[in-house]
Amino acid sequence: MNILGISAFYHDSAAALVTDGTIVAAAQEERFTRVKHDPGFPTHAVQFCLEAAGLDADSLDSVVFYEKPLLRFERLLETYIAYAPCGFRQFLMSMPVWLKKKLHLPRELDRSLGGCYRGRYVFAEHHESHAASAFFPSPFREAAILTMDGVGEWSTASFGIGRGNRIELQKVIHFPHSLGLLYSAFTYYTGFRVNSGEYKLMGLAPYGEPKFHDLIMNELLDLKDDGSFRLNMRYFSYGYGMRMVNRRFERLFGALARKPESPITKHTMDVAASIQSVTEEVMLRMARHVHEVTGMRNLVLAGGVALNCVGNGRILREGPFDNIWIQPAAGDAGGALGAALFVWHQLLDHERDVGEPDAQRGSLLGPSFTDEAIVAFLEEKGAAFRSFEREEDLLDHVADLVASEKVVGWFEGRMEFGPRALGHRSILGDARSAKMQSTMNLKIKFRESFRPFAPCVLAEEAHQFFDFEAGQESPYMLLVAPVRWEKRLDADAESVKGFERLQVKRSVIPAVTHVDHSARVQTVDPRRHGRLHRLMSRFKEKTGCPVIINTSFNIRGEPIVCSPEHAYRCFMATEMDVLVLENQLLYKEKQPQGTAHDVERYKAQFELD
Repeated sequence: MNILGISAFYHDSAAALVTDGTIVAAAQEERFTRVKHDPGFPTHAVQFCLEAAGLDADSLDSVVFYEKPLLRFERLLETYIAYAPCGFRQFLMSMPVWLKKKLHLPRELDRSLGGCYRGRYVFAEHHESHAASAFFPSPFREAAILTMDGVGEWSTASFGIGRGNRIELQKVIHFPHSLGLLYSAFTYYTGFRVNSGEYKLMGLAPYGEPKFHDLIMNELLDLKDDGSFRLNMRYFSYGYGMRMVNRRFERLFGALARKPESPITKHTMDVAASIQSVTEEVMLRMARHVHEVTGMRNLVLAGGVALNCVGNGRILREGPFDNIWIQPAAGDAGGALGAALFVWHQLLDHERDVGEPDAQRGSLLGPSFTDEAIVAFLEEKGAAFRSFEREEDLLDHVADLVASEKVVGWFEGRMEFGPRALGHRSILGDARSAKMQSTMNLKIKFRESFRPFAPCVLAEEAHQFFDFEAGQESPYMLLVAPVRWEKRLDADAESVKGFERLQVKRSVIPAVTHVDHSARVQTVDPRRHGRLHRLMSRFKEKTGCPVIINTSFNIRGEPIVCSPEHAYRCFMATEMDVLVLENQLLYKEKQPQGTAHDVERYKAQFELD
């Protein structure tokens, strides 16, 4: 039985295909259209999923949408009425797309599937889709479930239990009270783009001090011991306006909202530190309450807030659960996968096989490209490249390049599903290099210099460098952990403040050690990451270091690359030194004159938020 799951129209549209309970393919629409967080119908992603399974639309047994649009529409109408006449402009802007498309989803689905699908459409609830995406692919036979995001239909957070092939949600928090929207409001206030700048806010937080923590807790948030809360809506305008916060909010924090691209001040850093601290406290209280109610040893997480890997790390280290598993595509994109799995297990009552390491298949669920296709593309471009017949020779060569501080674009196998590059569409570098963070941020990624990079570490060595238990894994780069004390170098540098802390060499792996000595860790094991694990093992043999930099293969404002063409274009428009496309290797200095794209023109194609 073939089940197609779809998420669309709000943020990060995606499609996922499940065949007889096995995840066959999944991808976000942005990777094909090159529109960051593309909210449109995922026509290209749907087509890819069908092609990956060798199917036509008429071979589908079920098509499921990740939420109930009529319930969402009900919430929007009630909100507009509650705030009237405020919000009339927003109402006028949103109604045309609802009346033309969102209220006619079966028609839109028919059109996108070419009129070939003859079955019925199923509409899951938003947080059911998140919960299903968290539990069903997890390695647990039973687990507590916690979902947290901005808002679905009405729910903004939920918890429940998963057992076998069933999930049951027991309690929810309703709009407008939302941890995700609270964090997004501060994202807006600190000058970053909502729904894409939350990573920046989290990365900025360690530069500041949580001076406003108590102010947030006293004025904005009524937080209970069980993690439930209510927001003081007198300070927020996201229910009715085009801004997330109002003037009363700005007066409370003593400054106007920061304008995008303006200088980042100490005040901005302290605000970031404060809301991050509050968010972690809410997440911890929620997790402890869920454990108290369910009595489960295992916890699974999904929803956009589950991408707050600092909070996730604290739940694992300080919370009551023995194990946690986080859906790699925790946001709306993962809802497409969850919806398909929900139909297979919950509605059709098919048994669920729990296997090791999990059913997510490394989240390597997107397109792949053959050597033949890559060589044909490079020859068409007139590129200078070398093909390696033996993988051993390629890995040996690339390990030497990384060890000599070359920046390497690494493209192999199936593209990752979710917001993280996990070693298949990645840019790699030497974590031991003190200059690599600034080099990659400013010359490769074209982004703010304060942004941290994530380490890849051989799974068997992770506990030697990070505050992990031996054998503990973080394969999807969704946990932040402290660098171990014995690997730190700057114990006496606490007096350095703000961005000056960037100049301090903080550990033996400075390029991936954030200013608070933390790191967003990806553990690399041979089951999920075969070739990358072999490359890193070779790098360790040469250098003694089992850690490298892994950042996503894109520039700021651009989606992660999908095809060889995207990778080559990004390579030529940046100061990347080397590009590896499967078994082909390209040096930047050996490329023919005139083939490089103009960097500014390339950057200008993307809205650099």
